[in-house]
Parts: sequence; C-alpha cells; structure tokens
Amino acid sequence: MNGTLRIILTITAFAVLLGGCGKEPSETVAKLPRFAETIVINSAGETTGNYYSGEIHARHETALGFRISGKVVERLVDAGAAVKAGQIIARLDAADTGLQKSSSAAQLQVAEDDLKRNRELRDKGFISQAVLDAKEASFKVAKAQDELARNQNTYTHLVSDHAGVVLATLADVGQVVSAGQPIIQLAQEGEREVLVAIPESRFSSLKIGMPAEIEMSVEGTETPKKYTGKLRELSPAADAASRTYAARVILTKADEKVALGMTARLRFGSAVNANGQLVPLSAIFQQGDNPAVWIVAQDGSVSLRQVTVSAYLDDGALLTGGVAAGERIVRAGVHKLTAGEKIRILENGHAK
Repeated sequence: MNGTLRIILTITAFAVLLGGCGKEPSETVAKLPRFAETIVINSAGETTGNYYSGEIHARHETALGFRISGKVVERLVDAGAAVKAGQIIARLDAADTGLQKSSSAAQLQVAEDDLKRNRELRDKGFISQAVLDAKEASFKVAKAQDELARNQNTYTHLVSDHAGVVLATLADVGQVVSAGQPIIQLAQEGEREVLVAIPESRFSSLKIGMPAEIEMSVEGTETPKKYTGKLRELSPAADAASRTYAARVILTKADEKVALGMTARLRFGSAVNANGQLVPLSAIFQQGDNPAVWIVAQDGSVSLRQVTVSAYLDDGALLTGGVAAGERIVRAGVHKLTAGEKIRILENGHAK
C-alpha cells in the first residue's frame, strides 16, 4: 500500500511540474520597471550645454609699423612690456630724412626770396602779373615739399597711439623694413574677449549677441571663477584646415585677474538668468498649456510637476520656478510615463 501511495504522489508531482512548464514567462516572472534617462538639477543650471575652450585676447589688437621705409636703429620695448599712449617704441635711421629736410628747407628759402624780389619788381612795373603768379606757385610747391620733408623726418619715430601691452616684436635692430611692415603687435587696454573655435554642427545655433557663461582658473581661487559675456563676432566662413568657425565672446565685466593668453571655458545660453536651471528640451512635458517635468522620488516613482519656463534656448529650457537644485528629473521618454510609475534610473547611459 505504501508503495502504491508513493507512486501516486510521484505521478501527481510530475503532472504539476509539466503544467507549470507550459505557462508563459510573463505569468511566472514579475515585470521589472522600465529604464529612464535622468539628470540631477544643479544650482548653476549646469544640466546640459556644449562647452568650448578658448583663449583670452584684447578687444583691439594692433600691428604697429613705420610710415616710411628705413633701417631700425633702436627698439625700446620687448614682448610683455606695458606702454603708454604717445610713448616712442622704436626708431629708424634718420640720416636720409634729415638730408631731405635740410634740402627742402633750403629750396623753400630760395623760393621765398625769389617771390619777395618779384613782388617788388611787379610793384615797379618791371614784370607782368603772369610772371609773379608763376613765382607764387613755385613758392607754394616749395612750402608743401618742406612740410612733407618735416613730416617724413618725424615718421622715423614709431609712437604708440594707445596704452597697452606688447604681445610680440616683429623686427630687430639692424633690420631694413618697408613702409607699413608690422614692427610691434600691441594689445590695447580695455575690453577683453575669448577667442573660440565653433564646430560646424553648432554654427547654425549661434546668433550675434547670444549670452555666454565663462569659467577661468584665476590666481587666489580654488574653484574656477565665473564671468558673463556675449557673442560679439562669428566668422561667416569656416577655417580651411580645421573646418571650424572663429568666434569672439566679449566679457561684460572683466577684472584685473583676467590676463591675456589665459585659457577660458565657456558655453552659450546659460547666463541669461543666473538664478534659473537649464534643462534639456526633451525633459519638458506639455501638460495642456502648462509645461511640466517628471520628478523622480527616492523610491524611483515619478510624479508630474508644473514648472515656469523663462526662455527656450538652443541648449535647453531655462526654468525659474517649480524645481530646486538637487532634484532628479527624467530627461528623455517623458511621454511614455504615468504618474506613480516606478522606473529604473539611468544617468549618462549607466544604471544607478
């Protein structure tokens, strides 16, 4: 009897096992929450944005050169020197211009004496008015040539028109230079800019006047110091070698710590409102006429919350109400979620 009972129990257990194997996996395995890409909102609005590396330049950089040709006999500044407006920074050999000045002065004296004699002769009726007019014209020519020679003599001194810093020296003592050839590269005092290269993929999204946020590592600060600026110039043609577009971003409030040649890191758009948070456009869920975002709780559940969007930028939407720094929001797939649903968190493509 006991043997028969054991056989019956074995057959029953086997039948139950076969019945369980015939069921669908969805009926035996609990459905896992879906993955959702999320971000954490920062107080500085640094949730998104394209950063660019640039270099600090002066708003005005001038190549200074002599107005005449000649041999450089003295250069009074080197790279890095600070110069004042009106300061002499280089000299040419003035021997030739000095001779021209002396020659023109002598010719002017001869023309002036000749004109004086002819005026006396005209008063006495010994010469005609036509002869006197010719002498008057000759005197004017001699006077103009004398003034030109005097000017040429002063052009042997290269004078800085503005105060600034010498970026580079482009000629040495003893070198013969032509008129207009750059001798000194000068960065004028005043406004400072960041020169950056914009890739082709971002060119169409930039507009002149667009605000920018700039970061630099300056002396005396442990963390990068932030400045604001705006896009002043954007080249309409790409560089033939790098295929990037040169852009200049002017700093609106540069201080003495911003030195020429410093490396700067910048992005566009986020400086519109320092009190806002910049989030991706894909994170915005339109709830009727009101924009909203999905807030992720500690247990992974999501809830919809209305937000205030102050501006829609190329880098995202600038929120000035409805969210706080440190909160996690869903950045992609917002139209697939329902209130109270639990998700598995992804951040930058990695599960949290």
